[in-house]
Amino acid sequence: MRYGRTGFVVGFLAAPVLLYVIYVIAPYAQAFYIALTNWRGVNASPEFIGLENFRRLFEDSVFWKAVGHNLLLLILMPVLTLGIALFFAFLLNVGGKSGMTGIWGAKFYRVVFFFPQVLAVAIVAVLFQQVFRPDRSGMLNAPLIAAGAEPIGFLSNPDVAFWSVLGVLVWQAVGFYVVLFSAGMASVPKDMFEAAAIDGAGRLSLFFRVTLPLLWDTIQVGWVYLGIAALDVFAVVWVMTAEHGGPDSSTTVMAAEIYRNAFQYFRFGYASAMGVVLFFFTVGFAALSLRLSRRERIEF
Repeated sequence: MRYGRTGFVVGFLAAPVLLYVIYVIAPYAQAFYIALTNWRGVNASPEFIGLENFRRLFEDSVFWKAVGHNLLLLILMPVLTLGIALFFAFLLNVGGKSGMTGIWGAKFYRVVFFFPQVLAVAIVAVLFQQVFRPDRSGMLNAPLIAAGAEPIGFLSNPDVAFWSVLGVLVWQAVGFYVVLFSAGMASVPKDMFEAAAIDGAGRLSLFFRVTLPLLWDTIQVGWVYLGIAALDVFAVVWVMTAEHGGPDSSTTVMAAEIYRNAFQYFRFGYASAMGVVLFFFTVGFAALSLRLSRRERIEF
């Protein structure tokens, strides 16, 4: 403190800021530079080609198909996950007979809902590969085959594969938000629910007029996290689907195309250009979501 408050603060922040610059900012800057070259991962001096990689992106139909899948996930994954999680969390906390308490066994159900979170994403993908198998060993198709119906190609039919991936992503994520929203609801004073019930509010009114406004900040954070997750979803797509994004690119996403171009085709410059696009998609989504969903904080 002999050097004043500024020197004291700078002394504590210098090392973390330096580490952040070295291990976060510098790799980003390097990726932006590589996106302007034709680097193939082996030559020491890649040729600078300017915006040629980005021009090629506009003509790449597979990449734009991946962008479309990511945008669809960006809309559906947060809506479905948060909607289901809010419904279950409300039942667990305010769904009892009196309308002020949770249902019987709520603590046990929270553990059950949270269980998918303890599984690695790759394990979830392998698990659902077996669930979606098109023969008698598949959990979903076995009853259909036993009943004499045609099995469904959950991962082999281009019209169904994407929705199968979406279902797995929602199943894997919803448990965390059930627990998160349950914790938020548990912190709301019961007096608020009782006062609303005395005024004649039913279950729907309690949910939309009391619960949602008080949980808005938590919902906002969940929306941003799920949106960022929807722009990634690499592991599930790469491990679970045929052709790592198939069939016929029906489930591919930007992260999968980045990996494919970098480590299968050795087009690191082109893959970095895709990464730059994904970076701006992610930052733009986060900033836009926080801006549009901003509202006054409700204190209780």
